[in-house]
Amino acid sequence: MTDNTPATLTPVPTDYADWLADLKTRIHTAQQRAALALNRELVSLYWQIGRDILSRQAEQGWGAKVIERLAHDLRTAFPDMKGFSRANLMYMRAFAEAWPDAEIVQQPVGQLPWGHNQVLLTSLPSIEQIERELGELP
Repeated sequence: MTDNTPATLTPVPTDYADWLADLKTRIHTAQQRAALALNRELVSLYWQIGRDILSRQAEQGWGAKVIERLAHDLRTAFPDMKGFSRANLMYMRAFAEAWPDAEIVQQPVGQLPWGHNQVLLTSLPSIEQIERELGELP
C-alpha cells in the first residue's frame, strides 16, 4: 500500500481538521441541493412535455405513431440524454394528465425522482389514492 500524501505538505495547523470537516459538509450539502434542483427541473420539463403531448393529441388528433416519431427525434437531437423513449413520453403524458395543474412541481409529487413518479402512475389506481399516499388528502 502506498501513501498518497504529497511530501511537501506542511504540518496541519490548529483547528484544520474541524475546518476541513466543515468544508466537506458544505460541499456535500451543495451537491445534494444541486441534485434536488436538477430533479425539480427535469420533473417540470417532463410535465411540460406531457402537457404538450396531451394538448396536441386533443387539438390535432395525434396518435401513437406521432409519439414514436417524437421519441426518435428527441433521442436523435439529444443522444447523451436519457428519458426520451416512447414509453417515457407516455409516462410524461400520463403524469400531466394525472396532475393537470402546473403547480404540481411545487408539491411533494413534483419533488420525487422521476422513477418514483412512474411507479406511482403505474401502481396506484387513482389520483386521490396517490395524493393520499403522499399525505395531501385525509
